[in-house]
Amino acid sequence: MTTADTFREVYGTGPEGVWAAPGRVNLIGEHTDYNDGFVMPFALPHTTVAAVSRRTDGRLRLHSANVDGGTVELFLDELSADDAAEGWAAYPAGVLWVLREAGHVITGADIHYESTVPTGAGLSSSAALEVVTALALNDLYGLGLEPWRLARLCQRAENVYVGAPTGIMDQTASACCTAGHALHLDTRDLSQRQIPFDLAAQGLRLLVVDTRVKHSHSEGEYGKRRAGCEAAAAALEVDALRDVPYEGLDATLERLDDEELVRLARHVVTEDHRVEQVVRLAEDGDFRAIGPVLTAGHASLRDDFRVSCPELDLVVSAANDSGALGSRMTGGGFGGSAIVLVEDAAADKVTDAVIAAFATAGFVTPRVFSAVPSEGARRLA
Repeated sequence: MTTADTFREVYGTGPEGVWAAPGRVNLIGEHTDYNDGFVMPFALPHTTVAAVSRRTDGRLRLHSANVDGGTVELFLDELSADDAAEGWAAYPAGVLWVLREAGHVITGADIHYESTVPTGAGLSSSAALEVVTALALNDLYGLGLEPWRLARLCQRAENVYVGAPTGIMDQTASACCTAGHALHLDTRDLSQRQIPFDLAAQGLRLLVVDTRVKHSHSEGEYGKRRAGCEAAAAALEVDALRDVPYEGLDATLERLDDEELVRLARHVVTEDHRVEQVVRLAEDGDFRAIGPVLTAGHASLRDDFRVSCPELDLVVSAANDSGALGSRMTGGGFGGSAIVLVEDAAADKVTDAVIAAFATAGFVTPRVFSAVPSEGARRLA
């Protein structure tokens, strides 16, 4: 049964259209986006698909094939950031709220969702849900908003309505990535470069290892890191940590009295530098040399930013010990997924080693799949 067929079954009539938005994996550039820094994600083939029709009575009806509990019905005039919708419905409701707050006339919608993006895996399932909603409403209501602007509105929906202090990367990746490329994004001015990223042509593969450890950005630890970064920038008298030069970093950090702020700042500045390294290596076609940069990024996230967990650390150690070129956690941390760069011929060996290491440690068996740079948000029908 297609998404449109299920929409018809739920709402009694066919949809006006069907749209898709992908999850993303971030190759490098973690916790840099809310520091005005650089990131390098690409879109996954895993998508959230939405069948949508307009309404004229101010109602928003939401249904998901992935969530039990039937249809959620909300009234647009009652949407408020002070009294947000509960659970998964908060993300699309937030999109409706932010579009109307921006002055766009939206009179209601019926939406049915189906998603293959793993939830809680650090692969931006929430951004895919937001972006597919925004894109569908943009098309149906003729709002004329560019993809980058939709991403900005979706970020506001997540920050203000949902209450998760995320940066702009996830929504921009879902909205703007192109197949066969990684997106080099400057999160300060939102300038973009599509970097060709065909690992298969080089005999390489990027594995995603979903540890199945769930995380939530709206919980306190993520917010603490962001507040700490802002405090470090203020103490160093810069607008954002992106403005701290990589050269002479150790001397600069001596100006900070708080060791926690030192660690946060060191991660952000060195991570921005790692993004620039990976861009140069990809443009030079030296993809194998990206591996050690990934591993260095994980060490920084683990030791300085302290957002890793035992399962993520085990993926990195087991993969690298069994022949991977490099690995690191990806996403916000505290669980979720890791990425592993491998020679194609070694992919099965490395996968088996990671799964065996999890079994020995008594962890839940991880889910492992190959990540292929895929198309961003688009209309399907």
